[in-house]
Amino acid sequence: MSRSDNSRVTLDDLLGFAIARSLFTPLTLQRAIEKLGFVQADPIRAPARAQDLTLRHRAIDYRAGDLERRYAALAIEEDVFINYGFVSRPVHALMHPRRKVPARPAVLRTRTDKVLAFIRDRGEVHPREVDAHFAHGTVTNYWGGSSNATTHLLDALHARGWLRVTRRDRGIRLYAVRDVASALDGLPPRERIDRLVDVVVNTYAPLPALSLAFVVRRLRYAVPQWQAQVPAALARARSRLAHDRIGGVAWYWPAGERPGRQPGDDRVRLLAPFDPVVWDRRRFELFWGWPYRFEAYTPVEKRRFGYYALPILWRARVIGWANLSVAGGRLQPAFGYVSGRPRDAVFTRELEAEIERIRAFLDPV
Repeated sequence: MSRSDNSRVTLDDLLGFAIARSLFTPLTLQRAIEKLGFVQADPIRAPARAQDLTLRHRAIDYRAGDLERRYAALAIEEDVFINYGFVSRPVHALMHPRRKVPARPAVLRTRTDKVLAFIRDRGEVHPREVDAHFAHGTVTNYWGGSSNATTHLLDALHARGWLRVTRRDRGIRLYAVRDVASALDGLPPRERIDRLVDVVVNTYAPLPALSLAFVVRRLRYAVPQWQAQVPAALARARSRLAHDRIGGVAWYWPAGERPGRQPGDDRVRLLAPFDPVVWDRRRFELFWGWPYRFEAYTPVEKRRFGYYALPILWRARVIGWANLSVAGGRLQPAFGYVSGRPRDAVFTRELEAEIERIRAFLDPV
C-alpha cells in the first residue's frame, strides 16, 4: 500500500526502519540466512570475509568461517543472485534451471558432457581431480591473466546451473551435479521473478526508486534465461510494493510493513562494506549525508577511507569507518570519523565492546 497520505513518515523513520528490520535479534545460522534472503560473498579477508562480517551481527554465537565449516549441513546454496553469495534452497529453486543460456558450441558441449558424466560418476569432485583426468590446460581470465581451464569450465557449469557447490576445501569449491528436478518447475517465470523481486527487496528495503530499479535489474544474473522479463517485473513491483515520497524521493518497501520510529540503542557495530544496511551507496548518502566508498581496488594514493573500511554504526548514524588488521596475532584497529570522534564515554565503552566482540569472532572455538 502507499503511505503517500501520511505526512508523518520522515527520512529518520525510514532510517530506523532500515536498521531495525536488517539488524534483527540474532537467530540460528540457517534462519538468519533465510531471514536475510541473500548474503553477499567476497574473498577478501580483512580481517574476515564479508559474508562472515555480515552474519556475525545476525547469527547466534557466530565465528569467522562458520558459514564455510557448516555449509554442507545447511539448507543453503552458493550461487549468483544479484551478486555472488548464499541463498536458501527455496530461493535457489526459483532461479533454476538455467538451461537455455548461454548456448554451448559443439566442441564445448562435448567437453562439458564428458565432465558432467565424470562428476556424476564420482558424486563430488575437487577441481584438481577433473583437471588430472582431462588436463584442460589454461585460458585467459577476465583480468587478462592465465587461469586453470578446468576451474574456468567448472565455474561456467555452476553458473549455468549444471553443477552445485557441495562444500569448500581450504577455500576451493567442490562440486556435484545439480539435481535438475524441482517442485517449482511448473511455476511460470513471471511468478518466479516476482518472488525473487520480493527476496531482493526484503534484503535491502526500504529502497529509493533508483535503487529499486538497480537491484531488480541485477536479477538478470539470477535468471539470465528470463532476463527479458525483468523490466516488466520492475513495473509490477512499483505498483504492488508499499511506497511513499519523502523529500522528493520515492521509497519502496515490502507490502504490509509500516515504517516508523524504532527504539534505538547505544551499541556500536562495525559493518561489512557489503552489509545490507550500507550496501546501497545511494541510500547511504540519503540517510547519512556523506559518500562512503569501498576502496580495496582503488590505488593506495587515491584512498580516503582505506583498503577495507568498515562503516561505524552508532545510535542509528554511520559516523565514520574502521580498518582492522591482525599483526602478530593481535587485532589492530584504526578509525576515521566524518565529524570527529564522539566525545562521549558511552561511545568509547561501546566501541571497546565491539572490538572485543570482533576478537572473539576471529577466534575459532
